[in-house]
Amino acid sequence: MVIYGSLDTLSGGYIYDRRLVEYLRAQGDSVEIISLPWRSYAAHLTDNLSFKLPSNFDILIQDELNHPSLIAANRRRRPCPIVSLVHHLRCSELRAGWQNGFYRIIEKEYLKSVDGFIFNSRTTKAAVNELIGHGKPAIVAFPPTDRFTRASSEEEIKARASQSPFRILFLGNLIERKGLHTLLKALGLTPSGVHLDIVGSETTEPAYARKMRKIAASNRLSSIVTFHASLDKEPLIEKFRQAHVLVVPSSYEGFGIVYLEGMCFGLPAIGTTAGAAGEIIEHEKTGFLIQPGDHESLAAFISSLAKDRSLLANLSINARVRYNRQPSWSQTAGQIRTFLQSMTGQQ
Repeated sequence: MVIYGSLDTLSGGYIYDRRLVEYLRAQGDSVEIISLPWRSYAAHLTDNLSFKLPSNFDILIQDELNHPSLIAANRRRRPCPIVSLVHHLRCSELRAGWQNGFYRIIEKEYLKSVDGFIFNSRTTKAAVNELIGHGKPAIVAFPPTDRFTRASSEEEIKARASQSPFRILFLGNLIERKGLHTLLKALGLTPSGVHLDIVGSETTEPAYARKMRKIAASNRLSSIVTFHASLDKEPLIEKFRQAHVLVVPSSYEGFGIVYLEGMCFGLPAIGTTAGAAGEIIEHEKTGFLIQPGDHESLAAFISSLAKDRSLLANLSINARVRYNRQPSWSQTAGQIRTFLQSMTGQQ
């Protein structure tokens, strides 16, 4: 498997990759991680001048995140099938049209260079098919969410709904795509008695993280906003159990496993209409969907849940039901393993 950086990185895509590797190894498969260093996009493109694919494997899985580094290597004579694991396309993210036009050209060339695909959502599959058409072998393997051993019970969820203060949880790396700026702007329009816990690494886009801290301080939100950086499993579980709603208003999500992780603890989710969040969040039933950047609608939905605790309880129970419908890691990874075997002719 080819990735950038460490497989232990704390984000949804890396969790997916890591759990897949763990499952394959548990089945007796030999899995080697080929890690390319994190650099700028332009620097990654220069990898095409020197990087060569290894020659001693039955199949090669490439996290699509690595696409700028792999085009030339994939086009050279390949020793085995190449499968791209696509969490989302870079050119699907919200940015200037000319920038996405450039990324679209690069990603299209990469996607054409592989033999098959693992998609994390129907939305991601549709985005790839729109770019290069249909025809290559593929599987949609939805990310499961069973990394937490015990979900909240219905009784716990109902009891929490009436508690004060009303607590919002933001969980994700502090990068612009995750939309924390939209949430902080909305927070200024919500009623008193609301608290926001922000959990996520501040090292990926440090300038953005500093800006978010400055916004919280300059808008007199410091008393109701707490930055926690990344948290280990048990402290994170405690934040899930304390919260009433999970809000991650990303400009784009290829799937959004964080929404399901919140639903494990009965948290309604608020995401955006961009990307695959709508495959998880059913508007006004398990949470709410807003347009990217629409802080006024976000504030209105937060306020409605804070004021109407009966509505909050109903959405919380619905969220827990939605979580129960998601497949387990063994089911998802088992489907992927069968697909990989079919690509190598080992079935």
